[in-house]
Amino acid sequence: MWNPDLYQKTLSFANHAHREQKLPGSNLPYVSHLCNVCMEAVHAVLQSGIEDIDLAMQCALLHDTIEDTELTYQDIETEFGTRVADGVLALTKNVALDKPKQMPDSLQRILQQPNEIRIVKMADRINNLSEPPHYWTKEKKMNYQLEARLILDTLGGVNSFIETRLAKRIEHYSQYINA
Repeated sequence: MWNPDLYQKTLSFANHAHREQKLPGSNLPYVSHLCNVCMEAVHAVLQSGIEDIDLAMQCALLHDTIEDTELTYQDIETEFGTRVADGVLALTKNVALDKPKQMPDSLQRILQQPNEIRIVKMADRINNLSEPPHYWTKEKKMNYQLEARLILDTLGGVNSFIETRLAKRIEHYSQYINA
C-alpha cells in the first residue's frame, strides 16, 4: 500500500515547482501530466506488487522537476532523500550533451537505478504518446515514436503490465503520423 501523506507532500512540492507551467499547446496546468504519469506508474506497480510503490509515486510526480524548473538535485534530496533524488536525476536529460545523445544517456543512467525508475520512464512515455501538439511535423512524430520504441527496448523486462501498455500506445501513435 502507498503512503497518502507522502503522496500529498510530493504532489504539493511538484505543483509548486511547476506552478507557472502549462501543458504544451493547451491551457491545462502541467501538474496534470505529472498526475497522469503517477497514475500509470502506480497502477503498474499494483499489478506486480513487487516494487516500492512510494518510490515510483514520488519519482513520477517529480520526474520533470530538475529538467523543467529552477529546483535542483539538492532541493529534492533535502526534501525527499537520496533515493528519490537519484531517481529524478536519472530521469533528467543532460542538456550539456548534444540532443541525439541525451535520451541514450538518460536510459543508461535509468538502468543503474531501481526498477521503479524504469517504470516511471515508461509511464511518462505512455502519457506523452497522446495526441501530439498540432504544430509537430510528421518527421518529429515519427522520431518520437522511434524514441518510444528505444525506451521500451532498453528498459523492458521489469514489469509486463506497463510494457504491454507502452507497446500498445506506440502502435496506436501511428494514427497521428499517418493523419
